[in-house]
Amino acid sequence: MEKRGDLSKPTLELSIYRYTDEREALLSPYASRSYQALRRKNRKPEDIRTPYSRDADRIIHTRAYTRYIDKTQVFYLVENDHITHRVIHVQLVSKIARTIGRCLRLNEDLIEAIALGHDIGHIPYGHFGESCLSDLCEDHGIGKFSHNVQSVRSLDRIEDQDLTLQVLDGILCHNGEADDLSISPKPCHNWLEFDRKFEACEAGNRAIAPMTLEGCVVKFADTIAYIGRDLQDAQEIGIIKGPEEVPREFKEIFGEDNRSIVDTLIHDLVDNSDSVDKGVISYSREIERTLTDFRTFSRDHIYNSPKLTAEWEKIRGMYHVLFSTYLKDIEGDRHSSRIFTDFINAPWVNGDYLQKTPPAGIVRDFIAGMTDRYFLKRFVECVLPHRVEGTFR
Repeated sequence: MEKRGDLSKPTLELSIYRYTDEREALLSPYASRSYQALRRKNRKPEDIRTPYSRDADRIIHTRAYTRYIDKTQVFYLVENDHITHRVIHVQLVSKIARTIGRCLRLNEDLIEAIALGHDIGHIPYGHFGESCLSDLCEDHGIGKFSHNVQSVRSLDRIEDQDLTLQVLDGILCHNGEADDLSISPKPCHNWLEFDRKFEACEAGNRAIAPMTLEGCVVKFADTIAYIGRDLQDAQEIGIIKGPEEVPREFKEIFGEDNRSIVDTLIHDLVDNSDSVDKGVISYSREIERTLTDFRTFSRDHIYNSPKLTAEWEKIRGMYHVLFSTYLKDIEGDRHSSRIFTDFINAPWVNGDYLQKTPPAGIVRDFIAGMTDRYFLKRFVECVLPHRVEGTFR
């Protein structure tokens, strides 16, 4: 459990600690308190920030967070600066989740940290890229790939940020959107239990609930942030021509634009959740049913649109080329390869992680961390011959 600094320190720090305690005393009985925060290593002493606020700062300063800016959300291979990228999505999740958390008197610092880190593990070309990499991982005997597990692996092992158990658990449990209809937290008491939970997720288990009510809120906010925004982006690029193509029953309940959809879902969630007596985050039955149908509509008319799926086999081939090339480079000890210069030998990569991870796992993590643009550059570098200036001698 994270310890406070010396309370005999100057009056300013002491007053900040007291203010935090007084503020958190007003939170819901089910809210997470700063004194409950658990770190695996706890290498640095406490400062004037709460433990969860420190985690949010640590996440923002990682290399992985910086790469959010060039990771597409849904519409990869589309030249349009107004569609959503991951860096916008995580900010939307954070804002929506904090709004819900404030209404339910939950810990907004914890919510922010989980939200900012929840998609760190997303990889080039969205969820289709994830399926490509997962197939390659299984072919090489290192299990399935899932972005929620990768988010934790990146923050906890590769960059070794020593985040709290509560934050990492919320990140690990954020996906599995089909279950986001009514959720109650399930306790995770220590790091041994968390590591078992992590291993279960590595094996493909998606039926996991966060240990905190704040984690449950982020899980819902993730859907609220993308469900209307994806529809807006689909209209922006012409996959959906306009509101007239959206079924009338959806528009009657949710409204016709992203603003109305977000507003409807937030209000319904706040009205139907209980953070005082039961500790549950839930939609109404009507919204639950409509949201389930809306997801089906989005999958059929947006995510599986021929305009998005037309290049899938090319992308799959690109993943195969990069994975096999970098695996051979590690096995051949070719230190001039990008996997050495840009990843293995990078000062921000944890040495203990490198020692414990097999070559295929290192390749997985290098590719998973790439932005869409960097991925494309590395593919070109791998398949096209290099031009040499001057003459051969």
